Amino acid sequence: MTLFESINALAVLAAASAALLLAGLWYGPLFGQRPLRAPGPSDAGEPAVAIRRALAGTFLLHIMSATVLSMFIGQDADLGYGIWFGFSVGFFWVGTALGVAYLFERRSVTHWGVNAGYQVLAFTLMGAILGVW
Repeated sequence: MTLFESINALAVLAAASAALLLAGLWYGPLFGQRPLRAPGPSDAGEPAVAIRRALAGTFLLHIMSATVLSMFIGQDADLGYGIWFGFSVGFFWVGTALGVAYLFERRSVTHWGVNAGYQVLAFTLMGAILGVW
């Protein structure tokens, strides 16, 4: 079995969908009112179009992330392994990479905490789904 044959497409779609739902909550009612965004050219135009574009892009990126996470987790995983691996990727790879960028961009620790926190939870959730599937 090749690496790509071990990917369960339904599990990847479920993991990406769960992370997208989390994004809707995280950047909506939970932290959506915080002044986290810097204004830019993408702010111009219809807000509903910008939201749809962000959600579509987020879903596509989560499909990509869940696909590769699935390859790393493998088929012999369980819930505990999936959670640990997803958390590790979210915190130690993505969270720290965001931290480096935020240090050089001189963004606030709060901004990093909100965005890194989302990534940690999203990867943990995706890892849990992929681990049990």
